[in-house]
Amino acid sequence: MTAGAIGTEHVDDAGAPDAPRPAQARVPPRPKKRKITLKTILLFTALGAVTLVFIYPFIWLLSASFKPQGEVFDNKILPETFTFDNYINVWQQAPMLLWLWNTIFVTVLAAVAVTISSALVAWGFSYFRFRGRNFLFGIVLATMMLPGAVTMIPQFLIWNNLGMVNTLTPLWAQNLFGSAFYIFLLRQFFLGLPRDLFDAAKIDGANNWTIFARVAAPLCKPALIITLIFEFQAAWTDLMRPLIYLRDSDKFTVPRGLKSLLDQYGFGGNWHWEIVVTASVITTIPMIILFFLGQRHFVQGIATTGTKG
Repeated sequence: MTAGAIGTEHVDDAGAPDAPRPAQARVPPRPKKRKITLKTILLFTALGAVTLVFIYPFIWLLSASFKPQGEVFDNKILPETFTFDNYINVWQQAPMLLWLWNTIFVTVLAAVAVTISSALVAWGFSYFRFRGRNFLFGIVLATMMLPGAVTMIPQFLIWNNLGMVNTLTPLWAQNLFGSAFYIFLLRQFFLGLPRDLFDAAKIDGANNWTIFARVAAPLCKPALIITLIFEFQAAWTDLMRPLIYLRDSDKFTVPRGLKSLLDQYGFGGNWHWEIVVTASVITTIPMIILFFLGQRHFVQGIATTGTKG
């Protein structure tokens, strides 16, 4: 046996080598404890203070919804008299279920319509190369500088001539023509996709519609979900268009219904503000749930914005 072998194996007196010793398990290094510095304390304190400023109005609203009429504006977070009667009375004083259904109907159609239409236009501006493309895209962006009041009356006249006033159609059908902001947002995502993917799909025999539906849209899923959530929130809280187009209370959306409750129980003279704040809590909770369900898509969308393949 060579010297090198003797150095690696142990030979007993009988001349038989011992069994090789098992390798000693490597202990992973302990993570270093993060030192809590004064800068960290000040940072988290500032973040906590800003968070409190933002959530305090909803905390106050939620607290007021559990108070009787005389204690709504006592500005106490914990109610002295805790009651659930407001959540029972609000359904009796107003057709909240019907208003919620109208709002869900309008909101879902508006969000889906603007997402699909804006994605198609954004795909056309990002994928196809044609003369005047940048000029046309500049015109689309220029429409964002037009105040809503400029097009409000012409749009009303169009829907009035079509006989659609006092219906829910004008509240969502306008989104079939896309939105300049969402077109810009989605175009940036489409431009970040590698064009080699589209060329490979075209070589495999895919047409333009297939490339959009099977390749581009799935890769831009975070942007599409962000557009859907943004428009869902905008349509859910929209008050201007329901005020313009809706007349009958059975067609009211939640914001329009809250306005009628405010006129009746708030400034109207009855002063039942507990009904108004309770209805406001009921309509705010779906938006909070939607945010928590879609927050990871916000982070993913921000992380991928502006990347180029």
